[in-house]
Amino acid sequence: MTTDVARRVAAIWRIEGARVVATLARVVGDLGTAEDLAQDAVAEALVQWPRNGIPNNPGAWLTTVAKRRAIDGWRRQQRLEERYRLLGADLEDVPDADWQPIPDDVLRLVFAACHPVLSREAQVALTLKVVGGLDTEAIARLFLVPVPTMQQRIVRAKKALSAARVPFAVPEPTEWPARRAAVLTVIYLVFTEGYGASSGDAVLRTELAHEAIRLGRVLGALLPREHEVLALSALMELQASRFAARVDARGDAVLLADQDRRRWDRSAIARGRDLLQRADALDRGRGPYALQAAIALCHAEARSVEHTDWDRIVLLYEMLGRIAPSPVVELNRAVAVSMASGPLDALAIVDGLAGTGALKGSHLLPSVRGELLSRLGRTREAREELRSAAESTRNEREAALLRRKADALSD
Repeated sequence: MTTDVARRVAAIWRIEGARVVATLARVVGDLGTAEDLAQDAVAEALVQWPRNGIPNNPGAWLTTVAKRRAIDGWRRQQRLEERYRLLGADLEDVPDADWQPIPDDVLRLVFAACHPVLSREAQVALTLKVVGGLDTEAIARLFLVPVPTMQQRIVRAKKALSAARVPFAVPEPTEWPARRAAVLTVIYLVFTEGYGASSGDAVLRTELAHEAIRLGRVLGALLPREHEVLALSALMELQASRFAARVDARGDAVLLADQDRRRWDRSAIARGRDLLQRADALDRGRGPYALQAAIALCHAEARSVEHTDWDRIVLLYEMLGRIAPSPVVELNRAVAVSMASGPLDALAIVDGLAGTGALKGSHLLPSVRGELLSRLGRTREAREELRSAAESTRNEREAALLRRKADALSD
């Protein structure tokens, strides 16, 4: 029973954690304190819920317990009496009467955490941990850096906020432009983790992906003429359109070539296409999110892998690599080149990328290299690469798929 409740608490925290912390940060005005209070509430849940049962609204229960702990702390310190009175009135979830420029607790939290006193990497890493509920290992994999490096980055970010005595407050609209790029990166990376879980026993983390889509829609309503805001929403809609076909009945991953395209969500594709058209209509040129959305649209509109416009996708990846270079973009370009020109040309790109060491320790490069070697008939090498990729990934479903592919290769 206790183990079952612990699993339920973990699942509830993944879904509700960001909102709980966002509400507490708004109340206490400090991100670190809000995190501590939330974790105290989770610890209390692990004690009480096995005994009393899980409440009907667990997120509200966690928030209320955390608020009461905040009250106790303020009472002990014999200060902030007025704040204590206002918070006590808020325990029953009385709506705030004050107008908020950002009408969403979680998005307010993202904007507040992306403070200009921090570097862009620190802004994003800290916000992913608080808002996305991602552990440090998952964030490190998204940034392609070692886990200790990411741990230090997050600790330094918190210390920098404390040293600068930065109040945890929602920025005014005039301050949004300085934080917009970091906010977009946070939403994009939360979706990325939802689209392909970096660890665990599930291919997708749909609750994360759908939360990112929701945040993108709220941001789009606030900034309807920001082309990259529209483009990011377009990208997420187009990628999410394939969710139903990306896993089979057992929960195993289904590769693009094997997906039943009749299960793709045509309404999501239409929304993505419309958002990309609206972004293009602003006539400011395509940025990184718009280019990725255009690539996703090529896949969404194709009848099959064979009928996909791979030459156009290669061109789009080349453009993306010029304005937002990264080893993952280059690896994806290699995959597109393999479909447009053949595996030999693609292998040259992958081997060049391997020589840089940029993706060392990641399963992505050996998994692509194994596929290319397999298509070239170099079976023994392909099998070794696929098994190496399986050892490198922390997602159990992905590892199982890679092992099956390796075992299926025969000399």
